Amino acid sequence: MGRLGKSDVIDKLNANDSQSSENINRNIGNSIIVNEAIFKKVFQHSSDIMYREITIHSQTKLLLIYVDGMVNTDIIISNILEPLMYKGLPQGLGAVESVFEMFEQERFSVLQTKKVSNIDDISEHILKGNLAILVDGENIALLADVKKIETRSISDSAIEPVLRGSRESFTENLRTNTTMLRRILATPNLKIDSLKIGKLTKTDVAVVYIEGIVKPSVLNDVKKRLKQIQTNAILESGIIEQYIEEDQFSPFPQILNSERPDVVAAGLLEGRVAIITNGTPFALIVPMTFWSGLQAPDDYHQRFLFVAMIRWVRYIFTALSVFLPSIFIALTNFHPEMVPPDLMLNIAALRERAPFPTVIEVLLMEFMFEGLQEAGLRLPKQIGPLVSIVGALVIGEAAVSAGIISAPVVIVVATGGIAAFIIPRYSFSFPLRMLRFPLIILSGTLGIFGIAIGISTILIHLLNLQSFGTPYLSPVAPLNKRGLKDVLIRWPKKLVKNSKGDQV
Repeated sequence: MGRLGKSDVIDKLNANDSQSSENINRNIGNSIIVNEAIFKKVFQHSSDIMYREITIHSQTKLLLIYVDGMVNTDIIISNILEPLMYKGLPQGLGAVESVFEMFEQERFSVLQTKKVSNIDDISEHILKGNLAILVDGENIALLADVKKIETRSISDSAIEPVLRGSRESFTENLRTNTTMLRRILATPNLKIDSLKIGKLTKTDVAVVYIEGIVKPSVLNDVKKRLKQIQTNAILESGIIEQYIEEDQFSPFPQILNSERPDVVAAGLLEGRVAIITNGTPFALIVPMTFWSGLQAPDDYHQRFLFVAMIRWVRYIFTALSVFLPSIFIALTNFHPEMVPPDLMLNIAALRERAPFPTVIEVLLMEFMFEGLQEAGLRLPKQIGPLVSIVGALVIGEAAVSAGIISAPVVIVVATGGIAAFIIPRYSFSFPLRMLRFPLIILSGTLGIFGIAIGISTILIHLLNLQSFGTPYLSPVAPLNKRGLKDVLIRWPKKLVKNSKGDQV
């Protein structure tokens, strides 16, 4: 029987889907024609997959397979094709074995090369930007790393403004992000474990920690949860966060996220674990506590007296952002005797034309404030802040002039909303904004007692919440006097020492 041609092999594979599936799940064969047909079946309807067949000195046939746009063609031509086609093969070697010998002797100027025979593995490497070289007569593919993927340059962080410190932020490239961490933490104890998550995306994920500082229990827990993720796609680190967080129904985040390498490095020095995902600039840091959500990275770059004052201002404004609207409702509706008489008379006079109860007014204004804030985020940068500011001024003034909303309600809601902006972690402001609404309803029905019930419920939830085995309110509950030096105030650096080194 004569040798099958390329078209005959392709027709045979297309006519027998079961046989094609069996071929895809095994190793490649010796025939370059059969192998090409198999990969064309694997990548059918993919116009960006390139196949180039070349012959070296009329002896050895090669098939190059790569993704157009993901490889550096200049490297392929100068470092691979030129040595093969123009400089010739090493003398004294067979026609086929010489190509493998060139790889083994590192005759190609390519940093990373490997040999793979499994079709699924070869396909994955091709889709990751590698060049696959198939040699006629051999059942092993040669893979060369010639990736050329356009990435965003390193720039300032968009959501974590820098007052003092590094202005670098992570990019969407995993290796760039790990390199920035290596540059900050130049120690062999910095370990980076890699794994792939997602049946379809096969997203590269790196688990970063410092050996000797990290708690083994936390590290093992992180790896265990990551390996248990079963999903088709990981497009952003937020998807991983939802899979591995402790309590899915808690409004409080149990995983810190940051796009600043200095913040991640500081977390690693404190014994935490970082999870970096390819394709996103946001790294995850675990475990997280309630207080870390209220601490800014710049706190550790400023003098401790200034930071101590700013932290207490931050704590007070955080409390105002949550409780001010509900306290206003409780005092004006249920406990007016607790308000100075002159102030209460002014509030009553201003509310005389208001057609709705105070609790309805506050809820309407809160919904309006949240809507304006969301509109400012979603609109283009050029008009987003303008719409938010003008919308708030125009709507607030018009509502007061029309007698729909009273002026004190506008002042209280605006003060509470602006107070939330002092929270340094944007993601941590979400639960505090959400908690305002149930507290408003409780205060509108039960007054101060409703607020007390709401506070008790929140505290009980926080006391029972954990992040990878770490109590959420630590070091306050359970009490750790040494840890309080970095919560109530930021103690002077020279006076803070522990077994792991300087606090950061």
